[in-house]
Formats: sequence, structure tokens, C-alpha cells
Amino acid sequence: MSAIQIKIEAYGAIERQLPSPLVLDYPTEILVGDVLDQMIEQFPQAEKALDRCACAIGEDIVPRQATLKQNCTLVLLSPVAGG
Repeated sequence: MSAIQIKIEAYGAIERQLPSPLVLDYPTEILVGDVLDQMIEQFPQAEKALDRCACAIGEDIVPRQATLKQNCTLVLLSPVAGG
């Protein structure tokens, strides 16, 4: 099985706390939550934003328990206040 490359796109408050472009490589499939945990280790200043962000792949919001099995772009969306 080949390695997986995950490109991170961040919007809102998270965007200012992470480098861009950000691409992470993993030897095997990985959970969305584990990707976020690793990002918190690398960028501790972004922990609060990462804990509260929504994650999406394409048009679909994905849970942190979702398994990433192939190269993809993981979109991080800051929580939006107001209505």
C-alpha cells in the first residue's frame, strides 16, 4: 500500500494559525481526528481552533472518526458565530 498525502486547506481563524500550503504524508490510512491531533502537536497555537473546527472533503462534512484512505484535501472550517 502506498503512502497517503493529505493537503490541508484552512479557512477563517484557523487559516491565520497554520502555514500554507500544508501537506502531510502518512504511511497508511489515518483517521481525521488523528490528523488534527498531529497538527496540534506541530502547531500548538492552533489547538483551540482545531478543537472546534468542522472538517470537510469536497462538499461533504466528515466526522473525526472518518478514515482517510487515499490522497485528498482536508478542508478545515472555523466555527461561525451569529446567524
